[in-house]
Amino acid sequence: MLRILLFLGTNLAILVILGLVFSLLGIGSLLQANGTDLDLTNLLIYSAVIGFTGSLISLLLSKRLAKVSMRVNVIRQANTPTEKWLTETVHELSERAGIGMPEIGIFDHPSPNAFATGWNRNDALVAVSTGLLRHMDEREVRAVLAHEIAHAANGDMVTLSLIQGVVNTFVIFFSRIVGFMVDRLIFKVERGHGPAFWITSMIAEMFFGVLAMMIVMWFSRWREFRADAGGAALAGQRDMIAALEKLKAGGKTPPMPDDMAAFAINAGKVQALFSSHPPLEARIAALKNA
Repeated sequence: MLRILLFLGTNLAILVILGLVFSLLGIGSLLQANGTDLDLTNLLIYSAVIGFTGSLISLLLSKRLAKVSMRVNVIRQANTPTEKWLTETVHELSERAGIGMPEIGIFDHPSPNAFATGWNRNDALVAVSTGLLRHMDEREVRAVLAHEIAHAANGDMVTLSLIQGVVNTFVIFFSRIVGFMVDRLIFKVERGHGPAFWITSMIAEMFFGVLAMMIVMWFSRWREFRADAGGAALAGQRDMIAALEKLKAGGKTPPMPDDMAAFAINAGKVQALFSSHPPLEARIAALKNA
């Protein structure tokens, strides 16, 4: 799922930048009560400001970053039969889903893949790979498009940003507490913050960030089942199952690059806790049992 990769990467970069800026401006000194103790109220506010700012900026930039990083060719005017069919199909499905017409794009990659992103359900981007168009027939591609439009209609990116903001907040909050404890108890710093506070906070932030990613990935897997159900409602259960079975059978197609593999439609061998998608077998079974 490319949109999650881009979102998480942007979110992390913004968190680092905001943390450095706040430190340079001396805002970190507000976390001290009487110069010695940690002011937990100010720390929580500080953590929430940085945490939610990072996730919201990531959300607002998601569509632009997806276009640039994947070199998406946005269809401004449909000139080929494939582009015309994609435009007509997305228009039909988005109307049925009750959302505004998304932008439509194609990106060049041999692996069958697709993604939807955007800060607003009525201002989304839906893009498909050239590999998807080659490996699937029209009914299967239509089902994949329906799945992605269901993501947009469900507001998955907005919900993801809120969850990411919450986990960001607690990652920063608890990492600073760990840094403070190490600073005071081990290095015996009595006032202010010594180097150990910042170094330990950074290490703890990375550790808690890994745990937070597990939460975000769990949420992503849960939303995939909902998007499958939404895609089945829009394009038909049989075609949605057929598309997933084609993905399952197409495991020998060229793999996605390493920096995208964990977020592609077919998550492959990525460990379950850090996979953004459930196993295809589980998704197919869920549709058949619906």
